[in-house]
Order: sequence, then C-alpha cells, then structure tokens
Amino acid sequence: MKRFVLLVLVLGIAAGATGAQAQSNAELIEQALAAAPVRARDATAVIQWNADYTYETLREGTNRLVCYSRADEARRQPFAVQCTSVGNLERVAQSRRFRAEAADAAAERAMVDEAEANGTRLAPEFGSFFTSMNGPDQASARSHTTIAVPGATPESLGLPDNPGQGGAWLMAVGTTTAHIMIPGH
Repeated sequence: MKRFVLLVLVLGIAAGATGAQAQSNAELIEQALAAAPVRARDATAVIQWNADYTYETLREGTNRLVCYSRADEARRQPFAVQCTSVGNLERVAQSRRFRAEAADAAAERAMVDEAEANGTRLAPEFGSFFTSMNGPDQASARSHTTIAVPGATPESLGLPDNPGQGGAWLMAVGTTTAHIMIPGH
C-alpha cells in the first residue's frame, strides 16, 4: 500500500510539473509575441533557445517571423523579447554565443569585431527587421526596431550615418551589422 501511495504521489507531482511547463510555455509565447507586429502576430512562430544555441519551436508560424525571449541572456533586462526573420536565426545564435562567452559588454563587442574582421560574422537577411522590447517588466518595456542592411553605406542607401539630422539613419556603416535605426520607436 505504501508503494501504491508513493507511486500515486510521484505521478501526481509529475503531472503537475507537466501542467506547469505547459503554462510556462503559454506565458513565454504570449510574452515573446508582445514584440511582434500586431498584423503578423497570429502567424508568427515562437521559439525557445537552448543552452547550446539551438532552439525548440514552441509555436509554429505561417509567415517568416519568429519571436523569442532573451531574458535568459547575461546583461539583459528581466523582460527582454525579440522578433526577426527565420533567416536570421543562425546570426542570433552566434550573437547569443558571443554574449554568453563574454565577461562584459566590451569583451562581447571585441568578439563581434574580431568575427567581422576575420569574415566569420554571419550576416542577417538584407531588409529584414529586428524588433525588441526590453525593460524591468512587460508593462514598462520599451520597443526598438532596426532594419538589417549588411554592408550598407550612406552612399549606397542615401541615408545619413548619424542621428543628428532627424529621421532614419544608418548605424555600423559598411559591416554585416549595418542597420537602419528607426527614430522614436
């Protein structure tokens, strides 16, 4: 009888853990989608990153957008989510590895610069966007959106390379990290 009660108790705990995990996934999906464009949200995939820079799909999508939490990364806000094109996931994995292996922001920047210099920095899809929300919690998180334009220069795009002129501007000119900054977003 004691074994039966113990078995029921263990099974009950396991069932409760499974239910808690499903709820956690549902919450993670809801949080990650907070950064998705409203019109694309219903068709956007959600993934969860693993420690080895691979990912599990929590929700399939029917468009090319994918969202995920970044709150597990070092030096991130407690609420940190991002969305981008599925074509950028290898670059995101590389960026996550740089962040995890770097002791601080300067070391991370040095790793990115070295990869850029030696040609191993993966480029994002030209014209794809990265949109993120970061803050102490979802209610106070701020949005930030950029458009990836690897290799772009002010001459090639006709955009200024500084924010002082008002409007969109180009950052990280001529690198794989080149992107259009969207002001006031």
